[in-house]
Amino acid sequence: MLNIGQILGSGIYAVPGVVLNSVGSVGLLLVYWIIAPIFAFAGLSLYSELASMFPNRSGAEVVYLERAYPRPKFLVSTSFAITTILMSFSASNAIVFAQYFLTALEVPITEFNQTWVAVFVVLITMGGVGLSTKWSLRAVNVLSLLKIISLVLLVFTGIAVLAGLTHIKNPYANFEGFFKGSTSNLNALATALVKVNHAFVGWHNAFNVLGEIKGPDPVRTVRKAGIISLSLVSVMFLAVNIAYVAVVPREELRSSGQLIAALFFRRIFGPRLGVRVLPLLVACSCFGNIARIIREIARQGLLPNPSFFSSTKPFGTPLGPVLLIGFLTFIVILVVPAKDAFNFVLDLASYPHLVFQCAMSFGVLILRRRNALTGLLPSPLQARNSSLALYLLLSVFLLVIPWVPPEPDQADVSFWYATYCVAGIAVLLCCALYYWIWIIVLPRWGGYEVVEEAEILSDGAKNIRLIRKYKSVGDERQSLLH
Repeated sequence: MLNIGQILGSGIYAVPGVVLNSVGSVGLLLVYWIIAPIFAFAGLSLYSELASMFPNRSGAEVVYLERAYPRPKFLVSTSFAITTILMSFSASNAIVFAQYFLTALEVPITEFNQTWVAVFVVLITMGGVGLSTKWSLRAVNVLSLLKIISLVLLVFTGIAVLAGLTHIKNPYANFEGFFKGSTSNLNALATALVKVNHAFVGWHNAFNVLGEIKGPDPVRTVRKAGIISLSLVSVMFLAVNIAYVAVVPREELRSSGQLIAALFFRRIFGPRLGVRVLPLLVACSCFGNIARIIREIARQGLLPNPSFFSSTKPFGTPLGPVLLIGFLTFIVILVVPAKDAFNFVLDLASYPHLVFQCAMSFGVLILRRRNALTGLLPSPLQARNSSLALYLLLSVFLLVIPWVPPEPDQADVSFWYATYCVAGIAVLLCCALYYWIWIIVLPRWGGYEVVEEAEILSDGAKNIRLIRKYKSVGDERQSLLH
């Protein structure tokens, strides 16, 4: 449920129409929903090997990167922490919620309406998560159930359509000329793959809480959970896309934007149930995620005022991360033009993390060699080299190819097509600047060095804080970094 609840967000209801518009053909659309899980399974094998090296640590990527790249001290882990914070906004889910909510109420989707409904749903989500962990978890469980119900409904409806049991005439019309209209433009192919990969984000969610998994072999438990959840979701996502293609005419599919599921429901169930009720299921499935990984990163002491970000005071909830995510989400919703917001947010959030995916691929090789030199046995869950190569190839492809110009009128935003690449690089440069000032410049000026110190917070949370250790003779003062 940790994995499935994270995967089943806005992606499957929002990106198929955008992907079809990029790749040009139904054949390529369906091929993308087959190859994306292959890359995800390659990543799962990589994560499993890394987790087997550190079976008692939560936090996933931040732990693995910290161990693989200990020098320069704190650089990689700090960069990942800041990038995750800056890219943690939930704007894409809020935007899709707003579009489907307005569709259900039959209210025009204007820039003003979309923006303020998105802001409102973020406020509601922040309030729920910030006030009560117990009730927010219950709400998440209910919403996860609604996600599954809506997907199952889509799948079985698609089966009924293909079997000729509905009023849809010639459901196989869109499958004729399967690859007709396919694009060969590398930029379009890359941005489409970014969108499909977004739909699968969350397959590794359980690794973030590995240290809290009970049992004799937590790593194998999490690995099995990953295999099961990723397999189920992959089959369902492919079936849902086949259902979309069977019901919605091709040109409507291409121009549907994020509202492909609404078009599907309208054509199958009519203007009352299909327009007003069922889109609310989709809207509910986009309703917020709890920022667990932010709290784990904060516990590494890599963020300003780590006690604030890892504490659960005063309501027993991760209020600090929730407030920060909400603030960043508001900025994105209000600043990015509404018609471009969804595509730009997905593209931007993916780019810096592709750099860390490359680093993790090489990090596995580094840790293998380091363990061999110290006489440690290879991991029993060692990933195949082919899986590492595949995962690395995907990351490099999606980092490089988006710089290739798209065909005229084929860019998925109205401004310069590579803006998100530049913005992603700028985020990484900001991380480097933050590190240089915090770890190098200020200690040099202040005559101290930054060292780690473990602490247990009053709420029981374990925190690694970074403190100033002064170098002057006889001066034993230490103060917490802010």
